[in-house]
Amino acid sequence: MLIRVLGSAAGGGFPQWNCGCDNCRGLRDGTIRAQARTQECVAVSADGSGGSVLLNCSPEIRGQIESAPTLHPRAPRHSPISAILLTNGDLDHCLGLLSLRESHRLIVYATDPVERGFTRGNVLYRTLERFPGQVRWHILKTGREEDIVDVDGRATGLTVHAVVVPGKAPLHLEGERPADPEDNVGFRIREARTDRVLAYLSGVASVTDAVRQAIAGAHAVFFDGTFWSGDELPALGLGTKRAEEMAHMPVGGRTGSLAQLADARAGRRIYIHINNTNPMLREDSPERAAVAAAGWEVARDGMEVKI
Repeated sequence: MLIRVLGSAAGGGFPQWNCGCDNCRGLRDGTIRAQARTQECVAVSADGSGGSVLLNCSPEIRGQIESAPTLHPRAPRHSPISAILLTNGDLDHCLGLLSLRESHRLIVYATDPVERGFTRGNVLYRTLERFPGQVRWHILKTGREEDIVDVDGRATGLTVHAVVVPGKAPLHLEGERPADPEDNVGFRIREARTDRVLAYLSGVASVTDAVRQAIAGAHAVFFDGTFWSGDELPALGLGTKRAEEMAHMPVGGRTGSLAQLADARAGRRIYIHINNTNPMLREDSPERAAVAAAGWEVARDGMEVKI
């Protein structure tokens, strides 16, 4: 299985367009050791497969596709993107779908509340309904494994097991309807031929038994690395909400994921969906050193992981 990180940042990217925090300012003027990052999106392909499955579809999807030759068209009208899987309905995870509107058939895998949140009452969704069947939605049922197939029913060589993980409804739907446990999921993706497993949990509010089970035995884990500390935004004067209120457990501290997952039985462990304020973006920071010492990595755009 080949995993290519197309985008590794949280919503807004790094640097964020309207942010002058130390990280964003330092990246712009070249005074810190860090790399620019686009918003989270990952391409996964089975060994020997000609197609790729996207995990989330960021607003920067066009540029991300152009950055990856394996995703380039191979005919006058063609795309190697076999399917798109959505972990939740946050705009940084699904807005890119509207950029794939050029009369191309797509299949999107999502839970029922995520599909409804994107399609119901969304006038912009009409751009993906230019002809019957332009977008086919496959409703994921949590707690079971199923094959990932393309829009014509052809096998991709991958299976997915959607796992409910602690989260919340997307910001634009808060207060519009009751919260649903399936508003936020993680994926356990298996390559059918080799049994290699990727655990992908890019938005996690806390470590539950289900989260631990999803990670156990995986050959690679991508995990929520949004914030280093719970008070990261308030401490910088950039907001009032703590990380936990935004459904992201911090990386650092006694109750952070670095400590909570110290005993995780998994292969490569990689943080993704990293907010522009997170100090571990700095390659020479104490926070980055702590991550490395614990056996974790920090995702970067263009990173490839083969398992």
